[in-house]
Amino acid sequence: MENEKDPQLWKIAKRRVGFKYNLIAYLGMNCFFWGIWLFTGSNNGYGGFPWPIWPMFGWGIGVLYQFFDAYVFTKNGSSVEREYEKLKRQQGNFQ
Repeated sequence: MENEKDPQLWKIAKRRVGFKYNLIAYLGMNCFFWGIWLFTGSNNGYGGFPWPIWPMFGWGIGVLYQFFDAYVFTKNGSSVEREYEKLKRQQGNFQ
């Protein structure tokens, strides 16, 4: 049965691959934004304020959330499953 995939591991793998693709897009687009800002006269408009900070910040929040979803909160299943297992262990200790 080597060909069968563990559904939970498959879900985690898909999240991690999705995160990696999103991170590559995030880095590439932010380099593009900063290049536009630099080559179009970064001192013109907005008092020279670097406008690429705004898309970096907004999209960065999403990338950070996706990182935590893919790598931090998937080690032992979902939060609900962990809490359920914790309650089961506690109930077993009281009996």
